[in-house]
Amino acid sequence: MKTQDILDLAIKMGIDVDFRGRDGVQKLLDNKKKKFEQLSAKDKEEFDKEALTNPYLDSGIYNVSDDKEIKKVLVGIDIGSDEILIAKQLGDIDLVIAHHPVGKGLAQLADVMDLQIDVCNYYGVPVNIAESLMRERISEVARGVNASNHQRTVDAARLMKVNLMNSHTPCDNLAAKFLKNLVEEKKPEHISELIEILKELPEYKEAMKIGVGPKIFVGSPENRCGKIALSEITGGTEGSPKLYERMAQAGVGTIVGMHIAEDHRKEAELAHVNIVIAGHISSDSLGVNLFMDELEKQGIEIIPCSGFTRFSRVNK
Repeated sequence: MKTQDILDLAIKMGIDVDFRGRDGVQKLLDNKKKKFEQLSAKDKEEFDKEALTNPYLDSGIYNVSDDKEIKKVLVGIDIGSDEILIAKQLGDIDLVIAHHPVGKGLAQLADVMDLQIDVCNYYGVPVNIAESLMRERISEVARGVNASNHQRTVDAARLMKVNLMNSHTPCDNLAAKFLKNLVEEKKPEHISELIEILKELPEYKEAMKIGVGPKIFVGSPENRCGKIALSEITGGTEGSPKLYERMAQAGVGTIVGMHIAEDHRKEAELAHVNIVIAGHISSDSLGVNLFMDELEKQGIEIIPCSGFTRFSRVNK
């Protein structure tokens, strides 16, 4: 496999488990194509053509100094100049794979947040309400990432001649689907049972060793779960805090997420929605591991770094 093959695989895997379904993702791409065709010649030149084939613009390839067969990858949750230097020092790394976006992927993080509209709709929030509330939040995130030094890591990779890519939403989709299937299979009645189910996963077991295992942020162990929504695992970053009331009205009793800001937590508490935080970096590791399993099957050696804890599920 070459770098482009690995990105193509990530996108395919992300689409396969997307809450919108393959048809929903294709509809998104078709709509972008229609908009592109209606642009003026000048606007078409400025349009990012990758958006026509990649539904996850927070994931991509940022540097290919040597388009070779990939045999060994350095994989981390956050990749910066330090990790690029580590890859160079190790000497035999063919590709560095980040989870969190860098470069253009970071600049376009807000582009993937439309996914949250459909996730909320999947769990019963009317699409017009989810759309209205998320539009404000998407604009906020777009403005927030605009000030970042997007190319810092990319420039380091280019100067050090290190191949660099990332997979963000595809891996988060994998984690969300995995956890959704697990919760639906185990059917926990109380929050304490839900916590115990999460703690059985190796990524969360490892996180518990350093004090960041699954925790209850709103609610109590004896609370009944009610309808459980895996609505805060994928979709770029946190959605609108105003959605908790709407999720409660849609019959959701418990939300499982990666992390939660204090203003979001307060809104969830007012809406009487239990919040279970599985963990940020550990949940990221879960999604990345599911992706890495496919690379392992192709004979690619995986070197974890930067918070990524490698647990293989191949042949298990």
